[in-house]
Amino acid sequence: MTKVDESKLIQDIVKRISCQLDRTPMHVAKHPVGIESPVVMLKSMLNLESNDHVVMVGLWGRGGIGKTTLAKALYNSTFRQFEGSCFLANVREMSKGCKDLVTLQEILLKDTLLLKQGLEVSSVDKGIEIIRHRLCRKKVLLILDDVDDRRQLNALAEEGKWFGNGSRIIITTRDRHVLTYQGIHQDRVYEVEALKDSQAFELLSKHASLTHRIRIDLVNRALNYAKGLPLALEVLGSLLCCKTEAVWESTLKKLSRSPTENINNVLKISYEGLDVNEKEIFLDIACFFRGWTRQDTANVLKSCDLETTAGFEILVERSLIRIEFDRLEMHDLIQLMGKDIVNQKWPDDPIRRSRLWLYDDVDEVLSNDKEDCAVKAIVLKLPEWTEMCIHPDAFKKMRRLRVLILYNVQNSFQGPLCLPKELRWFEWPRCARQITGDSSGSMKLVGIDMSEASITVVPELFKDFQQLKYINFSYCESLIRIPDLSCAPHLEALVLSYCKNMVEAHESIAYLEKLQLLTLAGCSQLGVFLNVLKTKRLRHLNLTNCKNLKRFPDIPHKLESLTLLSLEGTAIKELPASIENLVSLEKLSLSVCKNLVSLPSSIYKLCNIKELELQDCTSFIGFPKYDDPADPSMKIGLSSLKFLDLGGSSLTELEFLENHSCCPKQDAGQSLCF
Repeated sequence: MTKVDESKLIQDIVKRISCQLDRTPMHVAKHPVGIESPVVMLKSMLNLESNDHVVMVGLWGRGGIGKTTLAKALYNSTFRQFEGSCFLANVREMSKGCKDLVTLQEILLKDTLLLKQGLEVSSVDKGIEIIRHRLCRKKVLLILDDVDDRRQLNALAEEGKWFGNGSRIIITTRDRHVLTYQGIHQDRVYEVEALKDSQAFELLSKHASLTHRIRIDLVNRALNYAKGLPLALEVLGSLLCCKTEAVWESTLKKLSRSPTENINNVLKISYEGLDVNEKEIFLDIACFFRGWTRQDTANVLKSCDLETTAGFEILVERSLIRIEFDRLEMHDLIQLMGKDIVNQKWPDDPIRRSRLWLYDDVDEVLSNDKEDCAVKAIVLKLPEWTEMCIHPDAFKKMRRLRVLILYNVQNSFQGPLCLPKELRWFEWPRCARQITGDSSGSMKLVGIDMSEASITVVPELFKDFQQLKYINFSYCESLIRIPDLSCAPHLEALVLSYCKNMVEAHESIAYLEKLQLLTLAGCSQLGVFLNVLKTKRLRHLNLTNCKNLKRFPDIPHKLESLTLLSLEGTAIKELPASIENLVSLEKLSLSVCKNLVSLPSSIYKLCNIKELELQDCTSFIGFPKYDDPADPSMKIGLSSLKFLDLGGSSLTELEFLENHSCCPKQDAGQSLCF
């Protein structure tokens, strides 16, 4: 073996070890109880010692029984025995459309192939071919959690021969027919059963923190209500945590008065113990916002005067919701319980309910203009473009309506849309109607999203929307200009991406003191921007691919919040010397600025900048000289710089890089690209 071969072998070994070290076990549960024995049994069913063929195993059981918890524990105890592994969680929820199935395929490929960056899959059929081609000789562990449709299996693991010998495929489901369809033999199906009495007692004790003695009859009554269901034990235990015997007695009496003693009653007790603020938040999450990010949900709920910071925390403590990867999640049983609370009073009369999320209910309510409408929120996200006959005055009479979110809804009536005065959040992408406000004047609207709408100008009624904080008119290709927004002094986010015919952004934007996000990415005709930039709270400014933009505004005062500035693909020739006032800037993207020749010497005063991108700046010939060597900032230079991309530039000299203090060192996490 030559030294070159030996070096390559060592590099390959290091790379493989590094990839293996990047694979980490999953969080199983706060108090894992009763899973050791099932894991041993499942490992026996998997026959891990054999590499002769692919084995598929199913975990079957009702909701809340602990299938996912058991699958996570099994994953942790076996994943290092495979070349690649992937735990695909919430397959049912994540695969409601073809696009979502593609996303799952991309995750599967990225995790099993140990890729730093995922593969891009154009369609489900293409994804199937890639999986079969890339994994047919690879020994992998694949867990598909909460499968409920053969379509999911067809896209992710239709046949064992898709994977290399020795691979193991584990499917969790509440529908046994899914496993039968997949051809998994009965002796490869593990039915997850309720906890034994001793295990149930242990789990309840841990969640209820039984550090002080509670009468055994009260504990037994609690165990009887839970009937060994882990989810119920967790919820009830959290509810009774550190409570007195009197509270236990009262809580259990509440349950005994219920007409049916089932898990739904146990879960509902947690809800009934909430304050009004938390009840409203819980019902909104259960009906609408499960799977949404914490921030996006908070924006909507805060507009309705709900306190989400404390509210989310309380709901997590009560085991009513979980926050996973910054998204709000809850168990199916808890979600169904929340929806049942909304429906139970008026099961046959949606106009009297507080929340609507089903097409038939929304259609029935919006097709008329009844006066006694009790609806406070409508969120309808349809999988495909659907026509709905909405009465011209439907919203005008909905005086309690706070939230209106409609996706893929086409209104057959083309007249103006009159929004109710109390509406706080309006989100209707591709809305084909002009909007008008309540004739009484000032509106309470906080957020508006009319992306892809057929509008040529922003409605003049914005003068009545003085509470607006969030505006999204992305992809409104007929929109030409933004009017004076000084009437919206509370505005925090203004998103106008890919308004391809927009030519002008009003100067009033520069004086919006609370603005934090401004993006006009893809506004290729934008030529008139701002003369000055004064928005002190601005954090992100995105002007990517504003191909007609030739000048960046002056910055008369220090802006201490702006961390990201993207001017990529603009026609800017130079930056103002006042760029030094962006004292907190961390990333500056100037890539594909083909007219950019040089940078001002004040660029060296940006001591917090970490990333500087100048890729494909074909006219860029060099960095500036140090104008004032006596200035300490000039000596230090770009001291925080970790990434510098100069690929495709026309540099003729590298004096800038000769100053060691402003050259990105070749340490871990730092790079220099030419």
